[in-house]
Amino acid sequence: MTRFAFGFDPAWRIPLLLFGVTPGRAFAEVREGELSVRFGFWSLRTPLSNIAGTTVTGPYSPWKVIGPHLSLADRGVTFGTNAGRGVCVRFRTPVPALAPGGFLTHPGATLTVSDTEGLVEALEQSRRT
Repeated sequence: MTRFAFGFDPAWRIPLLLFGVTPGRAFAEVREGELSVRFGFWSLRTPLSNIAGTTVTGPYSPWKVIGPHLSLADRGVTFGTNAGRGVCVRFRTPVPALAPGGFLTHPGATLTVSDTEGLVEALEQSRRT
């Protein structure tokens, strides 16, 4: 298992507490056959076989990325702790993350982890094996 911590912008640490997002409760894990993300009160899990691709993205507008967000354009989910960089993970089959009960699914997720290149490499390498 490889764990990737979210990269926190110090200016947003206090507001993110409202969502239960702390360094101990904001991470992505690449494990045997699975991507698992914890973001405060929210979580996302999907088999690595469901990942269609990854891209490093950013910078972003803070009001569009900080906290948990739903994109109205494509239903993608963003788990954001900084406006600098993140990883966009695209899924073959949309996955639940924001709404309880799984009735809202997302075709992609943007994760603002500290080590963006490391997460991309871990996902790509795990998908190849």
